[in-house]
Amino acid sequence: MKSCFRIFPYLILAIALFLPPTLSAQSAKHKKHVIIGYVGGYHGLYDTTMVDPKKVTHINYAFVVIKNNRAYLEHLKTDTINFQNLLKLKKINPELKVLISIGGWGGSRFFSDAVLTDTAREAFAASAVAIVRKYKLDGVDIDWEYPNDIGAGNIYRPEDKHNYTLLFKALRTDLDTLEIQSGQKQSLTTAVGGFTRFLKLTEMGDVAKYLDYVSLMTYDYAQDSLHIISHHTNLYASKYYKTLCSADLAVHDFMAAGVPAEKLVVGVAFYGHTLAAADTAKSILGARLVPVRIRNIGDYTFIKDSLINQKGYKYYRDKTAAAPYLYNDQLKQFITFDDEWSVKNKCKYVNKNGLAGVMFWEYATDKKEYLLKEIDRDLRY
Repeated sequence: MKSCFRIFPYLILAIALFLPPTLSAQSAKHKKHVIIGYVGGYHGLYDTTMVDPKKVTHINYAFVVIKNNRAYLEHLKTDTINFQNLLKLKKINPELKVLISIGGWGGSRFFSDAVLTDTAREAFAASAVAIVRKYKLDGVDIDWEYPNDIGAGNIYRPEDKHNYTLLFKALRTDLDTLEIQSGQKQSLTTAVGGFTRFLKLTEMGDVAKYLDYVSLMTYDYAQDSLHIISHHTNLYASKYYKTLCSADLAVHDFMAAGVPAEKLVVGVAFYGHTLAAADTAKSILGARLVPVRIRNIGDYTFIKDSLINQKGYKYYRDKTAAAPYLYNDQLKQFITFDDEWSVKNKCKYVNKNGLAGVMFWEYATDKKEYLLKEIDRDLRY
């Protein structure tokens, strides 16, 4: 027996030497990407039976609000039930992570006040982690729209730039303590504006040190081009009009600012926008836009089942931007969205650039999972 044990290590070495060199590469291909889906708790009691826990790695529960400078469950009764039901999904996927997401477009007003001083930050971080602790969740996601910048009527000030960094430091400290006490990994993530201006108003290179993932909100871009018809969730810049917004540009800008590629997550829109053209042009992309006519057209399931090549809406692909769109010439209505083709392109981009994965807003806006199934096919393994 002793001689067998002496020979065994050499057998392992010999086998390793003769293994094909592609084995490590094949193993790397089996590494999971993160697939982060937002679930809207603000809807009330959420139908978690439509959530497939095998197709996502993280669920961010939106939103926890800020009240009296503390993280606060605004809809306690339904939030509590939603947490319980989401955690039950771990029976199907034990690796699933359920995080609270704090803020959002309409819930970021008081972030600046809540993190203005050391005392305030520590109290705010403690209140957020207390929710995670109480409901046995897996971490915190911050969706501050936007630090040091205008949002949906939020308070903002120059101090936000550094306080934003200190917020994540405080949260990471408290989550680390909870991790030790519970023996359970605690994640810290953030959703950020997918545009260059966001980097000028924050210290993302420093912020990234405290984070597991940085989700780029690479959608709603049409809002930044109010005078022309443009895509709202394009992967690349279009040749048909000038733009400062694309997922590709955001990725490279954030990497240049010090955010590692392996922490970057590309955003996918499960909804579309409709824009009205002011006139007919040779190319509808870049044409003049009727002022203040951008609105949410609804979920992708509705777009796919009821609008694509129906009711006068013709389907087009802008291959330079890797973005689809619909146009109704009679109504002069343009619809911009993500579809299976654009999602496949985004997933290829994630693989090619060594990024962490994708994030999408929001689960209920593609009830038939057309887009999630595409993500699952392209990224899961």
